[in-house]
Amino acid sequence: MSSDTSAQTAEQTFDKTVDVLVVGSGGGGMTAALAADAAGLDTLVIEKSSHFGGSTALSGGGIWVPGAPSQRRAGHVPSPDGVFDYLKQITEGTVSDARLRKYVEAAPEMMDFLERNSDWFEFVWKPGYADYYPELPGGSAQGSTINVPAIDLRKLGEHEQELLAPLALAPKGIWFAPKDLRLFYQVRQNWRGKAVLLKLIWRMVRARVFGDRMAAIGQSLAARMRLALKQHDIPLWLDAPMTSLITGADGAVLGAVIERDGKPLRIRATGGVILASGGFDHDMAWRKEHLPVLEKDWSFGNPAATGDGIRAGEKAGGTTELLDEAWWFPAICWPDGRLQFMLNERMMPAQFVVNGDGKRFINEAAPYMDFAHAMIKGQESGGGHIPCWLVTDIDSFHRYVVGGHLPIPKIPFAPVPTGRKVPKAWLDSGVVVEGDSWEELARKIGVPEQNLRATAERFNQLAHAGHDDDFNRGDSAYDNYYGDPTLPNPNLRPLGKPPYYAFQIILGDLGTSGGLRTDENARVLRSDETTVDGLYAVGNVSAAVMGRSYAGAGATIGPAMAFGYVAARHIADRSAQQSVAQPVSQTANQQIQDTVSNPSGGNR
Repeated sequence: MSSDTSAQTAEQTFDKTVDVLVVGSGGGGMTAALAADAAGLDTLVIEKSSHFGGSTALSGGGIWVPGAPSQRRAGHVPSPDGVFDYLKQITEGTVSDARLRKYVEAAPEMMDFLERNSDWFEFVWKPGYADYYPELPGGSAQGSTINVPAIDLRKLGEHEQELLAPLALAPKGIWFAPKDLRLFYQVRQNWRGKAVLLKLIWRMVRARVFGDRMAAIGQSLAARMRLALKQHDIPLWLDAPMTSLITGADGAVLGAVIERDGKPLRIRATGGVILASGGFDHDMAWRKEHLPVLEKDWSFGNPAATGDGIRAGEKAGGTTELLDEAWWFPAICWPDGRLQFMLNERMMPAQFVVNGDGKRFINEAAPYMDFAHAMIKGQESGGGHIPCWLVTDIDSFHRYVVGGHLPIPKIPFAPVPTGRKVPKAWLDSGVVVEGDSWEELARKIGVPEQNLRATAERFNQLAHAGHDDDFNRGDSAYDNYYGDPTLPNPNLRPLGKPPYYAFQIILGDLGTSGGLRTDENARVLRSDETTVDGLYAVGNVSAAVMGRSYAGAGATIGPAMAFGYVAARHIADRSAQQSVAQPVSQTANQQIQDTVSNPSGGNR
């Protein structure tokens, strides 16, 4: 990003003028564009890369929105005050009350707006995926994660190849709805898990025979948003990176300089610029500056997320916070560099995790942010927590899905590992280690032999008793979600006979979560708490409204979309108030309500 853009004068010429310029095409950016357009504002979305969707397209696609319309339709109406209290507790003073209340208020309204704005949006709530702290006041064991159904990507037409694809592509025809995944992990425990396996096989057959190109979770959400943009004729320019913001003599942001077709374009944004360009996931020098324990680029985030928007916002006068934070996720890093989430494995009953001293240090089934924070804290104290090791036995390998391996008989040419033996390639890689005794396993992973044996014996004692007195694993409804429902405590079962296995856990993330400081209207803040006029930031380019915590599945995308909506409404309100002639829309609220009442049609 160029650094030669100092304050510009309003008299300077522009190549194009719009009301709202949105920088970034993830969930936050596209929601902002739809809301601005609905308020009668001429809106342009620009995207740095050749693909739209950002980290939203790479995500699980969940949207954490307590009080969403889909919940209300099911008769579940969480108390707004209760949700606020819940967020207040988990953020521990790192986020203003005004921002928290705005999220609680605006997120359900945003989803209601989207459903009525375009019939490409179908939001569903399936209770049971608990909030990450369901036992806290205001938390919910029912959960507030909202999803969209799968969609055939052929509906995107010419834009299908422009959708950002997952970093690790699944075999053709393999896709999981949110509930499918949980049941799939129970393939050896009950008939419903086996039914999901049969469903996956049928999907593969359909894809080969009928050419289906079905996609779910984040891919479906990003695709539906792109289709809504197209329905409303909102332009999205790909390969159009922002190189700098343009500011006036008073410091207000007037627009931005972008590159398109190899040429710079000066775009005037009379209402404002909404930064939705993501975090700095892959700028390792910057990340290590704020968190030295990071060893490598182990981020699952958008490959194009290198912090351009944050730097531009800083040059325009904005300040930052939480730059040492990310949406952490313990993971496996295979020798070819492929990253794999470690989600259900940490909830399996017959396993425990040890640090470099051979000792447990946390409830293994804890929310991934908490687990990673414990890794970071331990590493900073010199305890050797990055990497750490998940320890299990051969019986557990035969019973549960571990590292993507299916515990079913060997199937030649299967798209995932199958069979009763741990794949030789895993063992050869050193990422998975085998030992015929606790002492042998300890030597191979470099931890004290006596400590690992003592840890295993203590864990087995607790598992036999049915309660984890040391770390309370299994006490939370969240812990149980991917556990074994056939056990009294879904998260506890003694380890049995050798061989034993250790899986290396590294510190991955879904993207950074620190960035530009914003107020409750998503306006970028200066160090003196005044706002940078004309500049807004949503999603991972801004410091997270979740602070250093994570409320539940979808607590990244939910706030990005909600504050994209809030930013657009704020711009529209200001535009209406400042207009001396007949305003384009009476007020932002009225204009959006007009759209809610009379949504334009859309064809599936």
